Amino acid sequence: MPESHPDGDHPTKSVAFSLPVGRGNLHANARVPAGRTTVTELLPVIRNIETAITGRVEEEAQAAGHPISCSAGCAACCRQMVPLSFFEAEALGGWLRSLPENVRAELEKRFLRALTALREAGVIDKVLDPKFEQSDEFAAGVTIDYFKAHVACPFLENENCGIYSIRPLVCREYMVTSPPALCQNPAENDVWGLDLPVKLSHALFSFSRKLGQNRRGWIPLVFLFAWARRGATPGDSVSGTGEEVLKKFLDEVAEAVEADKNRGPALGGAEKANPS
Repeated sequence: MPESHPDGDHPTKSVAFSLPVGRGNLHANARVPAGRTTVTELLPVIRNIETAITGRVEEEAQAAGHPISCSAGCAACCRQMVPLSFFEAEALGGWLRSLPENVRAELEKRFLRALTALREAGVIDKVLDPKFEQSDEFAAGVTIDYFKAHVACPFLENENCGIYSIRPLVCREYMVTSPPALCQNPAENDVWGLDLPVKLSHALFSFSRKLGQNRRGWIPLVFLFAWARRGATPGDSVSGTGEEVLKKFLDEVAEAVEADKNRGPALGGAEKANPS
């Protein structure tokens, strides 16, 4: 894996680490800030690690006879509810504020249209219902209702992701091997996704849950504009030198892997994909 580089020109330090991926371990070096940073500021490094993981998964799946069927312009999954960790919300909120006012205003209109459509479909009321956090069964039903509403992600442009390089981790982790046409109705069709042995999104959700703001540790991406107006900086809760923050994150990844061990087949196999 190439070295991961954070944004900016500040002094950095190379940190070696390994993660269990597929039939072996992913040995990597990440170049992280030498000084104080937060887990939000470390997201560029985390995304690069995720790219290395999913790349290994894709290679081994191909060798096992399960090639990825996802491709540019195949955006059925962009009608699903996208879980966004608080740290990713913080980063995307900062990115939104950096945009020219006219571009940001147009995006805000898209988010408002999406929220309006989801409210008219009865989805927003269900997301705001306390049962959404308290009951996994209720939440699973809401994610299906969300998909059935057929409301596109506000960042989708001409069936392509408008924030591809900074898209959420869950979007990077969602890869299917079944025919693309089946993705039009994943709740009823046999849509098969690759079972990643390491999901970095779960570590971010775990960090987010520890902040005590909600049980799930994420918000639906469609709530991003409203959330960003608060100006919250959850990344400050996980801070230190770049090396310290990376270690905290990798420790959280290890805990998430242990929690996910009962979820099904490992790399090269496939699991039923859910619209969430």
